[in-house]
Amino acid sequence: MSCLALSLQPANGSDILLQTREWFPPARALIALHAFRQTRLAFSNKSPSSVAATSSSSSSSTAEPSAATESIGDDPLSASSGQLIVGVESKYRVVYRLVNSIYVLGITTADHDNSINVFECINIVNQAVSVIVTACRGVDVTPEKLSRKYAEVYMALDIVLRGVSNIRLAAMLSYMHGDGIAKMVHSALDTEAKIRGADTWPAVELHSTEHQSNIEAFSNASFELPPETLAAGDQKVSTIVPQSTIEQDEKMIKAEESEAEKDPFAASEAINKQEDLVGGFKKTKDPSATDLTLALAGLEVTTLPPAEATQSTDITVEGFEGKYGGIEFGSEQATLGEAFEGFTDAWGGGLDASEFLENKKVKKQEGLSGLELLQTGDSAAPTAAAAGADGGKSLENLLVKSTEMKGPEMYILEEISAEFRESLLARVGLMGVVYLRTMPPRVSGDKDTEFSFRVEGTSSVKRFVIQSSRCSSLGNGMFHVRTPPSEEPIPILKYSLLPRLTPLPLRVRLIKRLSGTLLSVMIQYVSNPELLAPLTDVTFVLKLPVDPTLLKVSPKAVLNRSERELKWHVPEVPLKGTPDKLRVRMPLDSADIDEELEVVGYVKFSVQGATSLSGVCLKPATEGKTDFYEVNHRYQSGVYTCN
Repeated sequence: MSCLALSLQPANGSDILLQTREWFPPARALIALHAFRQTRLAFSNKSPSSVAATSSSSSSSTAEPSAATESIGDDPLSASSGQLIVGVESKYRVVYRLVNSIYVLGITTADHDNSINVFECINIVNQAVSVIVTACRGVDVTPEKLSRKYAEVYMALDIVLRGVSNIRLAAMLSYMHGDGIAKMVHSALDTEAKIRGADTWPAVELHSTEHQSNIEAFSNASFELPPETLAAGDQKVSTIVPQSTIEQDEKMIKAEESEAEKDPFAASEAINKQEDLVGGFKKTKDPSATDLTLALAGLEVTTLPPAEATQSTDITVEGFEGKYGGIEFGSEQATLGEAFEGFTDAWGGGLDASEFLENKKVKKQEGLSGLELLQTGDSAAPTAAAAGADGGKSLENLLVKSTEMKGPEMYILEEISAEFRESLLARVGLMGVVYLRTMPPRVSGDKDTEFSFRVEGTSSVKRFVIQSSRCSSLGNGMFHVRTPPSEEPIPILKYSLLPRLTPLPLRVRLIKRLSGTLLSVMIQYVSNPELLAPLTDVTFVLKLPVDPTLLKVSPKAVLNRSERELKWHVPEVPLKGTPDKLRVRMPLDSADIDEELEVVGYVKFSVQGATSLSGVCLKPATEGKTDFYEVNHRYQSGVYTCN
């Protein structure tokens, strides 16, 4: 607080009141007041002795015109307000205002480095003037009137000295006359909240207590099955699973427990075992072990395909006539290799199309480079001629049909940016753009695209921006769009969300520890469980402070030494699960060790789905009328950082 003390000092006479802060000694305040009085009297060419003599002479002779000598009209400090620096060793700045014949003084330290806000001290002095003017019911302020309201003035100046808003000051002044000191002091505590429209704490304390009790109830809630249900389930499983399987599982569990109890650094027992080569082979007395028919009983022999499957295929396409494929098995072929001897070449011999061509020259036709010849049947020639006459447009028409649009399409692209400082969210912002994809100009011609639509789910939207040349607002979330066709999507609306209502798809926390010359960094991340689908293909990028010589990461990451970046690729972040960790450890040189090492992490992701992240959706203006088609929306990360 810049103001250390408040005082009321008459132009003639002793000080009326002095209020100081707890840490400011009253003795120093009295020194500053005495120095101010001496300076004021020195400027008016008066001394304390002359003032006393003048006051005694005026009391003895009332007819003598001594009022001129006692007047402060010649006092250079008789201006309505100002400030003065007093003191020799300890200098103080005295801000004063003159009300009738009373100086209202505010004392603060005389700074030379602008560390004290002198305007705040002036504001406190002005509030003190309001107090004494209200106490005296006007600007005719005299010591006698102040003495009648001394207690109220004392308490009011004590509150003003500690800082008070204008709203509470007005409430205090309204209770100064007739309502008592207690109501003036205590009733003003909730005045600012009432004027601003906020609820008082007793009114909302019940809701806070109920909210806290609900949190504790859900935190301590346990959903466990009763022992009777578990016993019945074990009994049912025992009837389904074979007993041998249960015994094997029990043996494996016991073996794992026994292995876990062993010392991992103990020597193996195999070094004490004697070499026994012959004893490792055991003779069997079972005669079925040497029976080959029993060994071959479990083998399945694949039957050969029918004869029709081995026949060749007759192709009648012009230029490719002939029989393709087919394998004939005859008694004259001794081995399987001879049956496939035509396929021993690198490209499978016998499939060269030149073997089936006649000596006549085939006429080359203009078209799709022979693609029109792939049609089989008698209509091959007319189709080829039609394709050549069409100038190759049939393929273009085929592509248009594959990507044919039913009508105008609209979708939302949102970009969310956030900054996390350790586990706290420092900044967040979401910007959304509504795009319109019209019918292609080659389909719609010069006809404009015109329709109306509604935007719903805008409770968290802060503001909308409309591209007025293409779109106009009809009110109540209704918009009308009219635009010529375009090949590219057209942005027609932009909006931003309120930061406190912006949903976060991912929370990130970065922890940095420096132990000697070893730098350890860990990134923790967890998905928002309220998302409709989990985040996939998420990339985490960590900016390293120096180029590492040795590096240990978990899990595996990609290091870019030129950019000093580490990249992790996470295929999927589960919606409901424990936070996952990305860790890296690296040694630093002694010259690079600094407590303010800058380590920043970035997150990149992109999600496409039927709904937007903010909940904003697009609907036709009239129910049941399809003026446009709402396609998949997308949201992606902007500047998503943690440090």
